[in-house]
Amino acid sequence: MENRINIQKAEPAAYQAMFGLEKYLSTSTVDPIVLELIKMRASQINGCAFCLNMHSADARKIGETEQRLYLLNAWRETALFTKEEEAVLALTEEITLITNHVSNETYNKAASIFDEKTLAQIIMAIVTINAWNRIAISIKLIVS
Repeated sequence: MENRINIQKAEPAAYQAMFGLEKYLSTSTVDPIVLELIKMRASQINGCAFCLNMHSADARKIGETEQRLYLLNAWRETALFTKEEEAVLALTEEITLITNHVSNETYNKAASIFDEKTLAQIIMAIVTINAWNRIAISIKLIVS
């Protein structure tokens, strides 16, 4: 595999800013399982093997089931996810696939379930994992 830039070494302040977002999210009121579902679903869409590997392990450590992880990309076809998780997953998909925009239906459903603070935290979690995915894919981080 070709060598690519090590952003953490070349521009440590930028990496620290990204870690700042992670620290913020770790103190949020969003359930840790939901945060991992966000990270997994966005990483599936973006094709980020590095992040999928990391976050599937993290999800298992905090009690996520194999079955739900295996069926996450088909969450609409199961009864395994709560209405709150479904709203978050729909929002994750639409923010990740932003060229399609976030529909009023999806946004309003999430806004009807979560208070403004939690909704803001969820959106920031989705934005953050998408940024990490793009970093990992750009510099070709590999699963080792």
